[in-house]
Amino acid sequence: MTGHPPRRPTTSGRAAVLGRDGETERILRCVRRAPGTPQTLLLVGDEGIGRTTLLRHVLERAAADGVLVAAVQGWAGDPRPADACLRQLWASAAPDDRPPGAVPPQAERPDEAGLPAAVTSLLDRLTADRPVLVCVDDADLCDRAFVAALFAAARQLTGRALTFLLAARHEAALPAPPPGTETLRLGPLDDAPAAALLDRQPVPPTGRHRLEILAEAGGNPLALVELGRAAPGPGQAVPHPPAEHVFGVRLDALPAETGRALLYAAAAEPGESVAAVMAALGTGDLAVWAPAEAAGLFALAEDRFGFRHPLARSAAYLRRPAAERQRAHRDLSGVAARPEARVWHLAAATVGTDASVAAALEATAWRRGDAVRAARALEQAARLSPRRPDRARRLAVALTAVQAVGDPGWTRELYGRLVQEDADPGLRCAAAGALASALSHESAQREAFELLADASEHFPALDPALTRTLTTLAAAITSRSGLPEHTATLPTLLARARQAGTPTRTDDAGEAGGVRPAGGGAVADGAPPGVRAVLAVVPHHADEADTQLGRSRTADDRLRAGRAFGLRGWSVVPHVDTLLAVGRFTEAGSVIADALAGAAVLRLPGLTADLEAQALTLWALRGTPLPQPRLTPSVWRAVCLAENRATHARLLRARGLVALLRGDMEDGWRQLRGLFTADGPPLHPHLSARAVAELAVTAQRTGRPAEALPILERVAADQGDRPSTRMTLLLHHASALVGPEHEAEQHYQLALVNHGANRWPWEGAHVRLNYAIWLRRCRRTREARRQLTTVLETAEHLGAGTLAAAAHRELRASGAAPAPEGAGPLEELTAQQRQIVQLVADGLSNREIGERLFLSPRTVGSHLYKVYPKLGISSRHQLRDLVQDR
Repeated sequence: MTGHPPRRPTTSGRAAVLGRDGETERILRCVRRAPGTPQTLLLVGDEGIGRTTLLRHVLERAAADGVLVAAVQGWAGDPRPADACLRQLWASAAPDDRPPGAVPPQAERPDEAGLPAAVTSLLDRLTADRPVLVCVDDADLCDRAFVAALFAAARQLTGRALTFLLAARHEAALPAPPPGTETLRLGPLDDAPAAALLDRQPVPPTGRHRLEILAEAGGNPLALVELGRAAPGPGQAVPHPPAEHVFGVRLDALPAETGRALLYAAAAEPGESVAAVMAALGTGDLAVWAPAEAAGLFALAEDRFGFRHPLARSAAYLRRPAAERQRAHRDLSGVAARPEARVWHLAAATVGTDASVAAALEATAWRRGDAVRAARALEQAARLSPRRPDRARRLAVALTAVQAVGDPGWTRELYGRLVQEDADPGLRCAAAGALASALSHESAQREAFELLADASEHFPALDPALTRTLTTLAAAITSRSGLPEHTATLPTLLARARQAGTPTRTDDAGEAGGVRPAGGGAVADGAPPGVRAVLAVVPHHADEADTQLGRSRTADDRLRAGRAFGLRGWSVVPHVDTLLAVGRFTEAGSVIADALAGAAVLRLPGLTADLEAQALTLWALRGTPLPQPRLTPSVWRAVCLAENRATHARLLRARGLVALLRGDMEDGWRQLRGLFTADGPPLHPHLSARAVAELAVTAQRTGRPAEALPILERVAADQGDRPSTRMTLLLHHASALVGPEHEAEQHYQLALVNHGANRWPWEGAHVRLNYAIWLRRCRRTREARRQLTTVLETAEHLGAGTLAAAAHRELRASGAAPAPEGAGPLEELTAQQRQIVQLVADGLSNREIGERLFLSPRTVGSHLYKVYPKLGISSRHQLRDLVQDR
């Protein structure tokens, strides 16, 4: 059994391996022998990390490109001797790929001394007509003499179209590789691809179990698959033990005292000290861990410990009898230093109900400020509550924590349990608020708003804090939906809140803490600021850039740290809107990428759609040569744009900006015109108006000023007598473009004269660009060039490639000296920065670059920090793409 992948793949269009795009492209660049890439690449990663899956995909891609793949597979149960590996290498090349007259290695049977020559000769013949990829999976399980022979061939055949790719668990297990060999370490999957892999399983877990598996697996693909299979199915309460694989065998071979010690380590809370675990074990002898360390199951260093694989931890815990697990938790509770850890162990050891443990769980749930942990503790507290009123109240409080987490499945599960408890109206209203938040994130705005409208009938009987939360949530849902019926109904909800004695002013945002359901039991200190996160949209609507940016950045950081993505979902989209508006493009890109991962983990299509539209907007504003962000089809099919007008507005503006970038003014007009209905009212009351200047640009360029002017007048009327500084700038800009020609210059100057407009640098530069075009057409080229110089400075500072390119074109049209042939963003860098950029594109790390250029890694990082905004990118992967495209 050779175990190597198929030589002749039948499908060249196989989907990419989840989360491995960067690694795939790096390997394929080596296979294509791109300049600066090594001939020998080591792929190193832990067990179950996905080495073989990645290799199969890469080999398929390489074979489809015409590369001859020569594959060898190591084997744990039967280590391959050198001549067997050589035969695999020969057999992997199909008969029509073998050179005429070549002798099969079975006839040669070289000894160890002659093995390097035999391998070199074979590869020399195979590379005569085609590029060759030699791939060895589990190279550390092959005969060392064979691997050494491969490395010898690599040293001798340096000028050939020949690439060596060896995958192993441990780099140290291999012979010394050739000079220039690079090591690609395969790390855990990021959150989004890990969640996608878990969801691909035949019966994917949902709700709390899904989040627990994602956390426990730590991005290890094998652990995700096995823990997913072991998760409780529908209607089941307890998990199945995961498949043992090699971990069960290793655990069974350990001494009894080591197995017991591993049980205690697996049951310990994250961050538990070695001293505490050993105190619970009743021993001070570190030798108890030595067999587990020798077996590669466990690592111990100073006062830290950990399992080397998530499945090892799971097996060490679940394969022990329930009575032993209960005893371990009891012993650990007696030595735990933190109150919340002690209570958690007591709860895990409790069978049935226990009022005192339930009360302690509730009191300590938010001690660490972590929403996921708090929600689990509060749900457990409800389970341990013997009295129905206490159980119902704790379920309601648990629901507010799950609302902070943002998982819809978990929310629905607890909501159903609370309804069955026959809770009082206050608790039902709190539950309705949590469910409405989840529905809104999923894009079901009508259903979410109806829940809150029904709950508002109980406002007079509710706690004022809960009423304030529900009304502000209704206002936020109204903003997302943009539906006239919601706008018309919202005053009724606010009136009911006022009748109940609840203040509804937007300046209450600063005082809000957690939700306090009726019936007592305030959310403990440390809970994420629910109302504050929701009310982050208010200054966003008012275009208060300074206030919004400071508040939303603080809220975003805090909610992210607390794993409160359900609340973060209310603040992150307005936060990104503001970052884009004030020209913080690099920061916006980072926030979008991080939030998209969170939305993917929680499967929130509405939120994902907004973030994808913002990513497309960012791409258009930057105008970089990077690939256009992809709108995920499954996400957009799940979003009803008719009841998500804010999302629809962001998408239309993004597509309009892309059309402007490509010079397609007709398509730009169609997209941006969709932001307003046929008779003029805005599709969305706030977001549509912000695109009025861009709409005016397309109207002017396509000869439609007369069609755009009524829309402009409608927007101006809606803004009232005192529009915000930003809207004043946009309205004057639009008026200069589509209004009377003799008033154009006055509007341009009014748009620019207000110093507050500097808070919106991209939009201010856009005004200057069009003012310069107007000045040039009036033959006032000197004034035009002054404006364009300012535009260029702003564009370079922002990393706005679209704006910079337009300014360069206008400068040439106004008679300025043309830029050098081939000039681009790379040419604007210093010589040392360009050198660093090239080395990064070649795949070198900061340390390796520093060694070559006699710089510290910190200095290299500082240069890259300055280079990324200039190039309009935010990662090394994007930098490699940019350099390759030039």
